[in-house]
Amino acid sequence: MFVVHSYPLAVVFCVLSMLCWGSWANTRKLASKDWRFELFYWDYTLGVLLVTLLFGLTLGSAGTEGRSFLADLAQASSGSIGSALLGGAIFNLANILLVAAIEIAGMAVAFPVGIGLALIIGVIVNYLAAPIGNVALLSTGVVLVTLAIVLDAVAYRRLPGGTAGISTKGLVLSIACGVFMGMFYRFVAAAMYADPGHAEAGKMGCYAAVFVFALGIFLSSFVWNTLTMKKPFIGAPVSFAHYFAGSFRTHLTGILGGVIWGLGMAFNLIASGRAGFAISYGLGQGATMVAAFWGVFIWKEFRDAPQGTSKLLAAMFGCFLSGLALVVLARTL
Repeated sequence: MFVVHSYPLAVVFCVLSMLCWGSWANTRKLASKDWRFELFYWDYTLGVLLVTLLFGLTLGSAGTEGRSFLADLAQASSGSIGSALLGGAIFNLANILLVAAIEIAGMAVAFPVGIGLALIIGVIVNYLAAPIGNVALLSTGVVLVTLAIVLDAVAYRRLPGGTAGISTKGLVLSIACGVFMGMFYRFVAAAMYADPGHAEAGKMGCYAAVFVFALGIFLSSFVWNTLTMKKPFIGAPVSFAHYFAGSFRTHLTGILGGVIWGLGMAFNLIASGRAGFAISYGLGQGATMVAAFWGVFIWKEFRDAPQGTSKLLAAMFGCFLSGLALVVLARTL
């Protein structure tokens, strides 16, 4: 299988992961306006599953290092498979809670609370399990990225309609999302062997692990997403009949969104062997700022923002870039 040995290349893969994780939601805008997220999500999970399978059959089956994708899956222990499946189920729940929190409380609450908490928990948990990198630089970098997320939220609250009172329900959903989002990665990492060049019996390499993780997302959707369809956080219930009534183009937008996110997860786990799980996860969760970039420069979400908002946005991107730089340096110093 293809293995990354160079740390600079691992950083490139982490940045690609961040770009994918911060960009997949744009495909939601391509779907018809009356296409509910619960319906979009089925195609999204299918896209994640398909792209991780493709990665396994191509890059995961090329070269002479490690075990090939299918051989890796065949020898994986039930504990490793169960851990990666559980990671997928936990991520799936966190992702659905995040969307619900955004719909109820808005991005100004959901992102700093949910993603900020996930970033802090995820980096701490993964660093304690595999302490790779300079802890002072890594910690400072995480604090700066978290500050950037908070500044992003403050900027969104300045938009027209962004100053509504904080919903208790939305806040609770954001906290729950942050806890689950911060925990899922460790279960996937626990299913993998640490050194990608030296396979361990029963453990999986990154290609097999990300595929089983994606399978966990897909299978758990029959629980989490079905419940959300029947008892949505906002709006009327929807049925599977609504899903099958969607056009080919509409279904394709969800699959594309899943492919983009799945690419990001695959890049992240491929890089983790050289960068370490804490650094890979920390860099990947900078995706919030990539999403903010789309909102600021492409979708022009702040064109009607009051005076002074541009300074907040500049400070946000400054904290973000400084934080990323420290996270990257944490592996070299």
